[in-house]
Amino acid sequence: MEALIEKAARDLVACSYAIALTGAGISTESGIPDFRGPEGIWTKHPEAEREAYRAYEKFTIDPKSYWEERLNPDNPFRKLFSEMFRDVQPNPGHYALAEFEEMGILRCVITQNVDGLHMKAGSKNVIEYHGSLEKMRCVECGSRFDRDQFDLDRLMREGKLPPRCEKCGGIVKEDGVFFGEPIPFNVMEKSEAEAAKCDVMLICGTSAVVTPFAWLPRIARQGRKAIDIASGIPSGERAISTIIIEVNAEPTPLTSQGVSDYLIQGRTGEILPKIVEQVKRTR
Repeated sequence: MEALIEKAARDLVACSYAIALTGAGISTESGIPDFRGPEGIWTKHPEAEREAYRAYEKFTIDPKSYWEERLNPDNPFRKLFSEMFRDVQPNPGHYALAEFEEMGILRCVITQNVDGLHMKAGSKNVIEYHGSLEKMRCVECGSRFDRDQFDLDRLMREGKLPPRCEKCGGIVKEDGVFFGEPIPFNVMEKSEAEAAKCDVMLICGTSAVVTPFAWLPRIARQGRKAIDIASGIPSGERAISTIIIEVNAEPTPLTSQGVSDYLIQGRTGEILPKIVEQVKRTR
């Protein structure tokens, strides 16, 4: 493992544009359960999984009833999710990625997680691919708002649900992307652009099997055209191979299919800080 950590440090020091993809594996180390593991949310609460698969259809058919059900204090799923994310804090893996950004090595984190822990750790350029629990989003114009901009309980008492966008009057939903809901176009477009221009991609705590997020390593694997990073203008040179590094507890399809160059197997909260320290020694 130490040899791979040294290799990752050398690759990061030599790169011009590194990004990271993160998934549930980095958040479970902060105490947030995954969904389908032995102690996962869906494993322990299969009724919650069924409800999650129905949520987007309910919202699109009758957003008023959806919000009334969602805000009902007796709704067991409201309590389940509020308890799951209560008092969670970033772990050393989150802080390591934030430090990479501060060092000028990591340009962007694209995360599947909705918990906001990357920002709490200090990362600034974060794309929340599946949205955020802390935000709301207008389904018409795509505007995002902090959740506390809406007094949802008051709107419910006054019979003014669903919440409305202050910019266009459109219906507002939670920013988190539901099953069956398309990834917002601007999020997908920006993520694919980041994957296409990186020369190092760190994949941390995700098997990257959920599409369309799973396409991002493959976009990077195809190689990028040499570009001027400052301007984004292609230089016309041949494609440059992107180095893809996995930091995962177990091998993934990215490992077996040759999408990643190498796997550093273990906990992100243990491995990423070691890479940070090695980068400091290597620079």
